[in-house]
Amino acid sequence: MVLHESEVLLTPYSDDATIDAAALGSFIEEQYRLAGVKPEAIDTGALILTGVAVRRSNARAIGELFAAQAGKFVSVSAGDALEATLAAYGSGAVARSIREPGRVMNVDIGGGTCKIAVCEAGDIVDLTALDIGARIVSLDPDGRVRRIEEAARRFAAETGVALEIGRELDPEALGRMIGRMADCLFEAMSRRSLDARTAALMRLPPLRNERRPDVVTFSGGVSEYLYGREGRGFGDLGLPLALAVLARVQDWGARLERPDEGLRATVIGASQYTVQVSGGTIFVEPQSVLPLRNVPVIAPELPLGGPSIDANRVADAVRAALARLDLASGEQTAALCYRWKESASFARLDGFCRGVLAGLASSLERGLPLVLVGDGDIGGLIGIHCVEQLRLHNPVVSIDGITLREFDFVDIGTMIPASGAVPVVIKSLVFPRS
Repeated sequence: MVLHESEVLLTPYSDDATIDAAALGSFIEEQYRLAGVKPEAIDTGALILTGVAVRRSNARAIGELFAAQAGKFVSVSAGDALEATLAAYGSGAVARSIREPGRVMNVDIGGGTCKIAVCEAGDIVDLTALDIGARIVSLDPDGRVRRIEEAARRFAAETGVALEIGRELDPEALGRMIGRMADCLFEAMSRRSLDARTAALMRLPPLRNERRPDVVTFSGGVSEYLYGREGRGFGDLGLPLALAVLARVQDWGARLERPDEGLRATVIGASQYTVQVSGGTIFVEPQSVLPLRNVPVIAPELPLGGPSIDANRVADAVRAALARLDLASGEQTAALCYRWKESASFARLDGFCRGVLAGLASSLERGLPLVLVGDGDIGGLIGIHCVEQLRLHNPVVSIDGITLREFDFVDIGTMIPASGAVPVVIKSLVFPRS
């Protein structure tokens, strides 16, 4: 049940490279007041930095500041792949692909970037992102240029538009630039091979575009104009960009539908948490590695059936899951969730463990702990195999009796002496659904 939806604040900047933390703090305090809620009354939640804002010099520090201030919040700096995934779920495109046969494409057009996700049967089968957004140029109330992102300079150079801070924009020239932006976006949505200039805008590998989607939905701030829910200007390119994109999509042949959420699709409205106790057959070495807090969960599609387990295929699945959630750099620990199948013979355990260690090599090489969470009762066997057979020197937390999914975050507490188990707090990002 939704108790309160806040006002929308355009990201405040104190200069081109810095987010205005004071302005953000004042805004959040005011929203608590309007909601009639005190910060200490919040049990859990999610704070997610997205788009161009996440690239600002103090973005991570602000994220950590507000997460600590707000309580038991999950704090995430969303890269392009994760943001595209969040928008696909939040807009309802993933759920629609379950309800309806066919392929659903969600296009999330924000202030600085555009994210595209293709969904089939409840899965995201393809995604990409590119540097196109409504606020790559921002204007003051008099129509003069106030801020210019690098992508805007590129479009301006291509279309012969003079972009200078403090200068008014010629409407005809601006129209040429926005038309070029819409052309590049539609090209990324529809074509298998991209023009070199469009390819230079891509922040992720382009879509495969094996066939046209059956349904297309739009989310993000620009979608409010596209569906006629907003008509006001906010000193950016939002309205003309929406009209230009709509003109190109209407004759494409894909059915245009409204999303469940538009402007707020990427913003997770809530986070819920549950507390479980692990099974007793676990392995933690050394015990001083606990507690762990806010560890993101990956749930790769692991090939665990059959008489043997292929370590290379396990490693590939783990790497794909890390990439999907923008964790491939290995800068933070991820908890790998697995669902064991069939026997726990030495050979099968060995194939699984070798594949997992290879897939998580980027974080293990940094000395981060190995965190494994299974739903069966072999957590202890897997932890022992990694340490004693594969000579892993990293801290190891291998627990069982817990079921997790992607978009979960876990806190793993210190061991309970009487039972040999550990308490696990599971924080789940919640998406709107129809």
